[in-house]
Amino acid sequence: MGLIQAAIGAIGGTLADQWKDFYTVPSGLAPTAALFAAVPQGQNAGRGSNTKASDGVITNGSKILVPEGYGLVLMQDGAITGFAAEAGAYEWNSEAQDSQSIFAGNGIVSPLITTSWERFKFGGRPSTQQRAYFVTLKELPNNRFGTQSEIYWDDAYMNAQVGAVTRGTYTLKITDPILFIKNFVPAKYLEPGQVFDFTDLENDAASQLFNEVVGSLAPAFSLYTNDPSKGNRITKIQQDSIGFAQSLSAAVEQNYQWSTARGLVIAATAIIAIEYDENTRELLKNVQRADALAGARGNSNLQASVAAGFEAAGENAGAGGIFGMGMAAGTAGLGGLQQPVPGVGAQSTQQQATPAAPAPAAPAAEDPMAKLAKFKEMLDAGLISQEDYDAAKAKALGL
Repeated sequence: MGLIQAAIGAIGGTLADQWKDFYTVPSGLAPTAALFAAVPQGQNAGRGSNTKASDGVITNGSKILVPEGYGLVLMQDGAITGFAAEAGAYEWNSEAQDSQSIFAGNGIVSPLITTSWERFKFGGRPSTQQRAYFVTLKELPNNRFGTQSEIYWDDAYMNAQVGAVTRGTYTLKITDPILFIKNFVPAKYLEPGQVFDFTDLENDAASQLFNEVVGSLAPAFSLYTNDPSKGNRITKIQQDSIGFAQSLSAAVEQNYQWSTARGLVIAATAIIAIEYDENTRELLKNVQRADALAGARGNSNLQASVAAGFEAAGENAGAGGIFGMGMAAGTAGLGGLQQPVPGVGAQSTQQQATPAAPAPAAPAAEDPMAKLAKFKEMLDAGLISQEDYDAAKAKALGL
């Protein structure tokens, strides 16, 4: 009786499989769905529904619609046999016996008899398995990362090891669907009705990616802050989503071969928060202070401070005028600059630190040439303008 049941099931299933199906993406998919089986629509060109076809058989002549942003992967007996990356409608045509159809120009009698006989030998089931899968070629959003404790890396800009707690999101992109399926997707997600979603908390493969990203954050921060093309500024990292994504993608590739072994890359990142530890915050303050005194901005700030000092000294020094800062009526010259300046401040600071001798009743006037030499040093250092120097020169020479 078992053989009869198998034969009856074989003939009935074969007739149902002669309907041409229309395959497309399933409805209600999440935007983070990465891989899923194509599903038959169930209508046969408006002439009725084919609800009895065998699972794992795609009939010759069936249409598969590939939407924009998706790729189509064809598999037979567990092996990948084809791939289409362009959107459009495709017609299934396979040399496998179970794919032949009386509606596909393969004859009327021969496919029915031969296929029934092959199924009879396999207990009424198809002798081959065919699947069509859609894989997302778009960026897959909302993949989260975060650390519960500080991560540390060497920062070239601050010239020290820094630490922070950080969290954010990144987008994934499948760049090689063949590698992705063959080397990474678990077998259970290749069954009908299953959806591989990177954000699924029960997806162990996706959880592994999360752990690998967290483990790569410190190397990624180090790559970013030690890359001269990025400006070596950790403070820019939250605004540079593409630049940090490149560093993070390079880090996971170096550690786990995401691209070369799995066909995955990180396309973009969004750092929601980065909280530096106490030592790093203090370092940042010191670096910001140093920035204020460096380069053109620092030179402008220092010139403004010197000019303000000249003005205040001129008001208090009487005959000394704007050049009386640090000298009183021809006694100490210009040795009183408050901020040491390379090439200028060392000599003047030394003079200022020397205890002044008791002033004679009639102090001798300071050598005009010595005054001019000091003014020239200040001009060369950028502390006074050419106009200030010319005025000082005229005053020292009594012109």
